[in-house]
Amino acid sequence: MNTQQEFSQQIAHCREIFEKKTRDYGTSWRILRLPSLTDQILIKANRIRSIEESGENRVGDDCRGEFAAIVNYAVMALIQLQLPSDKDKELPLEEALALYDTNIQAATQLMLDKNHDYGEAWRQMRISSMVDLILMKLKRIKQIEDNNGRTIISEGVDANYTDIINYALFCLIRTSED
Repeated sequence: MNTQQEFSQQIAHCREIFEKKTRDYGTSWRILRLPSLTDQILIKANRIRSIEESGENRVGDDCRGEFAAIVNYAVMALIQLQLPSDKDKELPLEEALALYDTNIQAATQLMLDKNHDYGEAWRQMRISSMVDLILMKLKRIKQIEDNNGRTIISEGVDANYTDIINYALFCLIRTSED
């Protein structure tokens, strides 16, 4: 299997979870402000790091579920960035899925472009390093949020969320290889 196929396989897994949860809960996540979505991703990434460092998992849910949640929360954040704040909080399932697909397609294209330039360097990286990169991206997002979205030279929060999606998908691929 090649990277694009593996990526698509993990995206399908994450999208299935997103769709099922949307059927169960609607788009209740639309009530969350961007910093709340950032914090949800932070909670998931911190849990993964804690399990990696301690070697102990008391809750029992595996880290693969946390990586999928990171993907989905980051997509939700990108959707929130794109929709006006006064837009209806409840989106029809078809619209939510179309927005999900649009953002995942953009993340996939970025992955393909970077993967070409970097020569699949992520395959030699440790999963723990990718988790650290996710945490670093979250710190950047929080700083940009604290600066009311302003940056001087750096990419905005959208680029950081997209990178988080890709790192989490790489982690899903790597953990499925074990």
